[in-house]
Amino acid sequence: MDINKLRKIIDGIDDEILRLLNGRVDIAREIGKMKSAGKKDIWVPQREKNILKRLLKKNRGNLKDKDLVEIFQNILNVSRSMQKNPGIAYLGPEATFTHLAAIKSFGKNCNFIPVKTISDVFCEVSKGRVDYGVVPVENSTEGVVSYTLDMFVESELKICSESLLKVSHNLLSRQKDCRKINRVYSHPQAIAQCRNWIEENLQNAKIVEVASTAEAASCAGKQPESAAIASTLAAQLYKLNIVAAGIEDNIQNYTRFLVIGKKYGKRSGDDKTSILFSLKDRVGALHGMLAPFSANRINLTKVESRPSKKKAWDYIFFVDFAGHVDDANVKKALKGLEKECVMLEVLGSYPRSEQI
Repeated sequence: MDINKLRKIIDGIDDEILRLLNGRVDIAREIGKMKSAGKKDIWVPQREKNILKRLLKKNRGNLKDKDLVEIFQNILNVSRSMQKNPGIAYLGPEATFTHLAAIKSFGKNCNFIPVKTISDVFCEVSKGRVDYGVVPVENSTEGVVSYTLDMFVESELKICSESLLKVSHNLLSRQKDCRKINRVYSHPQAIAQCRNWIEENLQNAKIVEVASTAEAASCAGKQPESAAIASTLAAQLYKLNIVAAGIEDNIQNYTRFLVIGKKYGKRSGDDKTSILFSLKDRVGALHGMLAPFSANRINLTKVESRPSKKKAWDYIFFVDFAGHVDDANVKKALKGLEKECVMLEVLGSYPRSEQI
């Protein structure tokens, strides 16, 4: 069979894919109308996760799993946008890694609202000016984002979803030669994550800390002998050259982001739950906190403490663990934990992100 005949076969397959995609979108719009009439959420992350999980199990061809997920995630995003174009607040400005995480979670067709602080993200969602918010919570190199954890103490918002984003830093500039750069702008965390590379390649450059990697790109765009450490999206937005790509010291550099809203969803079958609590001041209190999880065979994935800010040496604990709050063993564990606590709050149960 010659190449022209093969191409005709592909054209026929493409026509069929187009017909099926339009049919899928039409059904999605009908579902959107039903959701709207019943005042149900347009975005159902556990449903989307189960769709992808089902398709991955059925994938027996040459299509790689990661490519299948990318294709169908785009289909899900487009189908959702036909139902409603949700408003998403994120820690801005445009082209930050939080912006990239928001696009990863919701697709490109949403109404993205950049705000200046993490507090502003919580405020926009709480007041109903947007449907969801996206905030960073921890980095695999630099640790937790303390301010995000602190905001959950004050807020009634819930965690609806999580997303892991591989953070790859690039040196961006109007220049094309590293040797002509005398000043480098970036966010303190990005600078810290690229410190070895900077010391080896930009020994004579002045390092300037700014509020975000996007602001750094903006500064570099205005000064011909300066550069920024930022994302490839920032390079596109501010029309900068990528002088050096992937300059982070640790290639396993991931940031975890949370999607926050007014309620969390039902079980997907592969979930994580986040809680916060404060313990009674007595000997063995921390051991008593761990016992209900061990007894119910629940895997703790993170334990973090923060000062309560109410009195000295008084702490609030944040814990992530595998399972959903509606699971029988989780209910038993939380009931046992509650006996040890002054305060206990479930921040959310949500589909677990892809594993690294």
